[in-house]
Amino acid sequence: MDSGAIAQFLPLILIFAIMYFLLIRPQQKKVKEHAAMVAAVRRGDIIITQGGVVGKVVKVKDDNEVEVEIAENVKVRVIKSTIASVTSKTEPAS
Repeated sequence: MDSGAIAQFLPLILIFAIMYFLLIRPQQKKVKEHAAMVAAVRRGDIIITQGGVVGKVVKVKDDNEVEVEIAENVKVRVIKSTIASVTSKTEPAS
C-alpha cells in the first residue's frame, strides 16, 4: 500500500471519527442515563410515559413493569422502558 492509498482513506477515517464523537458517543451516554433512571423508579415517583401519560407509581411489579395511578382509583400497568422522565422523586428509604 502506498501513501496515495492512505491519503484517499484519510478523509473517510476522519469523517467516521467525527461521527463517533458527535453522534454515537453522546447517544450511548443518553441510553445509559435513561436505563439508570428507569432502574431507580420506585413507589411514589411521578412519571411521564413516552405517550404523554402522567401518573404516580403505585407498585413496581417486577424488573420490566410498574403499576401507575393516572387518576383516582384508575391504575394501569406500564412497561418500564416506556417511561420518558421522572418528574418527582421520592426520598430513598433509610
